[in-house]
Amino acid sequence: MTRWTPSTIYPDMWVDPDDDPRETDVETADERGRLLESLRHFRLTIEMKCAGLDAEQMARRSVPPSTMSMLGLVRHMAEDERHFRRMAGQDLPRIHRTADDRDGDWNGAVADPAVVEDAWRQWRTESELTDRFIAGFADLGTRTAKGPLREILVAQIGEYARHCGHADLLRERIDGRVGQ
Repeated sequence: MTRWTPSTIYPDMWVDPDDDPRETDVETADERGRLLESLRHFRLTIEMKCAGLDAEQMARRSVPPSTMSMLGLVRHMAEDERHFRRMAGQDLPRIHRTADDRDGDWNGAVADPAVVEDAWRQWRTESELTDRFIAGFADLGTRTAKGPLREILVAQIGEYARHCGHADLLRERIDGRVGQ
């Protein structure tokens, strides 16, 4: 899963600055490129924050009464990727949430390696489907069921940014790692 090497210059960082996979030379002069680069950056941040954690650590809850965990976060973001496409008009069922358990993405985050593997598979699949969905629109101003695609995409990026902050705190609580 890990696509980068650990930091050697700054041991408290995830990777050395020159090796950070989130930093690219991709020109993002246009709006679409800038937005998609931001989405890619936050997705990679979620992966980096979870790197090296075992199933128990991934499922460890933050502080009561919160049910938030790194695993729950990955499951939630898979749900959120699908929600993005629902907001844009696709008729898709929820992955984890039900009428009886609106927090199924968090509540189902148990310390089982198979659950962790499945969460990553679902998140990657949903992310790829979202990318393909966005690529199908020549104009981000295209109106969808809930407004212009651009507005839904900006909201999705905001959701990732918010949850990357949660991932920072969760990871620090698990093993003290901070930064980047």
